[in-house]
Amino acid sequence: MTDVTGTDEYVRRRRGIVSTPNHRALSDKAFAPLQPIDRRTHADVTSEARPGFPACRFRQHIHRNHQERTVSLQVNAIMLGVKDLARAKKFYEGLGCTIDKDTRHFVSFSLGEGSPQLALYEWEAAARDAGVSADGSGFRGASFHFNPDSREVVDEMMRNAAAAGGSVIKEAAPAQWGGYFGYFSDPDGHLWKVTTYAS
Repeated sequence: MTDVTGTDEYVRRRRGIVSTPNHRALSDKAFAPLQPIDRRTHADVTSEARPGFPACRFRQHIHRNHQERTVSLQVNAIMLGVKDLARAKKFYEGLGCTIDKDTRHFVSFSLGEGSPQLALYEWEAAARDAGVSADGSGFRGASFHFNPDSREVVDEMMRNAAAAGGSVIKEAAPAQWGGYFGYFSDPDGHLWKVTTYAS
């Protein structure tokens, strides 16, 4: 056992002065293996803390990544897989949609300024494109909504859908919450809800 009598440590102990560990220093030592060795002085680091130096470039990279993660979601196009492309094309033309592109396996429509494009893709080809099975039936858990300004337009849209080869799924009627709506489907079973909030 080391004799500390007469040393500064002995004097501190006698006077009741007990040294406490430097937790910051201990923490720095614990994480030292994970940190790059920087042999510059504090003045060197301070003088170089400006754009173009590694530390700042790292912070700028984090900031860019944060900005990329917060880009808002936008819908530019809606694609529907259809069993008969010609039939589906005729249906949506009957609803007044304007053809934008028309190819052998794909048709897209312009729905007007501020709206996403509507695209029709052959069912099997759409499944291959997504890498999923083409089997599917029943309710798909999704519907498209159109909100005109009057009940008259709701009724007109329902009539147009039926005349173009679609099916009226739910006749338009007053809603309990005060609006007016109905459901129709296109020839491939995709649901559309036409709703007005006008009384």
